[in-house]
Parts: sequence; structure tokens; C-alpha cells
Amino acid sequence: MKLSLQEQLLKSGLVSSAQAKSVKSDKRKQAQQQRKNGVEVVDEAKELAQKAQAEKIERDRQLNQLRQQQEEQKQLAAQVKQIIELNRLPRDAEGLAYNFTDNNKVKRLYVSEVMRDQIAEGRLAIVKLGTDYEVVGAEAARKIQQRDATSVIVFNESNKTADVADDPYAAYQVPDDLIW
Repeated sequence: MKLSLQEQLLKSGLVSSAQAKSVKSDKRKQAQQQRKNGVEVVDEAKELAQKAQAEKIERDRQLNQLRQQQEEQKQLAAQVKQIIELNRLPRDAEGLAYNFTDNNKVKRLYVSEVMRDQIAEGRLAIVKLGTDYEVVGAEAARKIQQRDATSVIVFNESNKTADVADDPYAAYQVPDDLIW
């Protein structure tokens, strides 16, 4: 024959008969009070369990959201890397030095004279791939900027109409041999 939990605890000696009677009388009193007053007795253990469950659900939701954000960042980084690798242009090691800044440090990239002019005009851009720098076209630079703006180091995208109207030095010509 099966024994109730109370009887099992009594038999094993974990609970005394006085404690068992006390619990039984408390339960009976609660039931009578509920019937008599129509007031529901608050079960603290049940409330604590529900509160703990709600906290666990919230914590799980936050962790899931964090994982999703990390996964999205990984995907964007992979997309940026793929765009750079597919669109990078060959550099000229014997060419002219193009100086630019990255994190307040002056960096140098050797490119041909035509590429240097195109970078200055905004038709080419310099992007960062890991610790290296690559030259890509303007369209690829725009795609990279949409995904990760910190990867685009030099992109002289300019509004030609605004520059012409506001430029007080438009009448002065820049010398051809000027290299910074």
C-alpha cells in the first residue's frame, strides 16, 4: 500500500508527529478560513516560485537577445570581409605614398598616381580589413559603410554642389606637385 508523503516522513524519522499534526491543523485552519470569509490565503511559496519563473524567463530573453546581436555582428563582419576581398584593387608597391590617419596614427599606403587621384576625388576609398588596408571602389565603400562605418578609413565622398557654392578659394588653382 502506498503511503502519503507525511506518513513517509514520519516513518523515516525526518519529521516528528507533533510537526505533522501542526502542519495538518494549519492546513485545516486555512481551508476553514477560506470557506468562512471567502478570502483566499496567499501561498508564499507559490508566489516565490512564480516570481522566480518570471525572472528566469526575463533573463533567458535577455541572453537570447544578446546572442542574436552577437550573431548579427558576426554576419555583418563576414559580409564586410567578403565585400572587401571581392572588390579590392591591386596596389602599386613602387607607386606614390598616400598618407592617411587611422586612430590618430598616420599610415602610409603605396598606390599608383591614378589611384591616388581617384582616392582624393572620392571614386576610390581605403578600408580596413583586420590589420591591413585595402583600396576599393566607391560603390563597395558605400556598401561597407552601411554595414560597418568603422571599416571605411578614407572615403572622400563630397557634395560637389555644396563645395562649389561655399568654396572661397575656388578661383585659386592648386599646384600639381603638391603632396601632403
